[in-house]
Amino acid sequence: MVGKSKVLILTEKYGNGHIQVAKTLENECRKMGFKQVVVSELYKESHPIISKLTKHLYIKSFSYGKQFYKIFYYGIDKMYNKRFMNLYYTLGQKKLKELIQTEKPDMIINTFPMMVVPEYRNKTGEVIPTFNVVTDFCLHKIWVHQHIDKYYVASEHVKEKLVELGVNHNQVKITGIPIREQFEMANGKNEEVYKKYNLDPNKEIVLIMAGAHGVLKNVNYICESFINQDNLQIVIVCGNNNALMRKLEPFALAHPKTIIPLGYVEKVDELFRIASCMITKPGGITLSEATALGVPVILYKPVPGQEQENALYFEEKRSAMIVNDYKEMKEVVLKLLNDKKTLKEMRENIKQMHYPNSARAVLEDMVNEAFKQDVAERSRTKKSVKLKVGMS
Repeated sequence: MVGKSKVLILTEKYGNGHIQVAKTLENECRKMGFKQVVVSELYKESHPIISKLTKHLYIKSFSYGKQFYKIFYYGIDKMYNKRFMNLYYTLGQKKLKELIQTEKPDMIINTFPMMVVPEYRNKTGEVIPTFNVVTDFCLHKIWVHQHIDKYYVASEHVKEKLVELGVNHNQVKITGIPIREQFEMANGKNEEVYKKYNLDPNKEIVLIMAGAHGVLKNVNYICESFINQDNLQIVIVCGNNNALMRKLEPFALAHPKTIIPLGYVEKVDELFRIASCMITKPGGITLSEATALGVPVILYKPVPGQEQENALYFEEKRSAMIVNDYKEMKEVVLKLLNDKKTLKEMRENIKQMHYPNSARAVLEDMVNEAFKQDVAERSRTKKSVKLKVGMS
């Protein structure tokens, strides 16, 4: 069935996680030989101005709008049946109809909670197998709808939350969150990685993932606190954040063996593999990548909402530490690196949270589900035809 299947993947760029999962699934679809794969940022294509504004507000919520985002995230139950949600249900409706009529997908995958997709079935009666790939280690109610055929989740914890909300346990499969192929591959060439980035293999490496949108704050102050630690190498992945690179330049020039800022890194898994620990924000994708390579994480200042829920879950699993004040970061890092027993336990604990080859597991199960639905639909059609013939 795979070779005949047409897949529509719907996503949005609120942060990089949803898009990254969509790309991972797209690549896996092509490897598996799907006939056609279409990826759409539905809201951006439908309402570009609204999309741009809300994405800007989303990024700002990590610094200036935390309380507003907290109210939105945790207050959704009170908003769920209000006009706001009715509007959200219809957002992108016209574009979705156009995509379905043009591309004729055999199944639809959401890597962002788009209620317009199951609502399309609700209004038209047209049944296209529809699947949600939940991209965090927690669950927000906005992912849940009666016309979602199956959910693919990161953990037993998320599955339990879905079942509590009335989803049949058979409609939920624990697969882990799909991550880039490079994080799933074995790599025994660490010596070359040290040479590539001019790093000393005899020193501990603290990896700081600053985030594509600069959402990890106070990075320059964190780096400054480590400048006299000659036994450490602080590697900062700035991505496309040129402003942060400029802030770090004076420290890098004065302490080139200790502070090592990098721009965009294509093969960032190489740095994960040699890091003693990582400082990052608790996004679902970065955390999933850390589980794949067993990197203990220090989660800095989680924003109320999915970040905070992710962080608390990893802390509960004893695979992460949470730091809310940059002034405490140095002490926490040094204490952890000096406590080899705890560091080893965290590394083992976070590895146990990994589900290998998640993208393949998700897609293979989706194909099976879509096939079962297709058989059931044909059976219903035959029965309906026989009934009509009998009545005539």
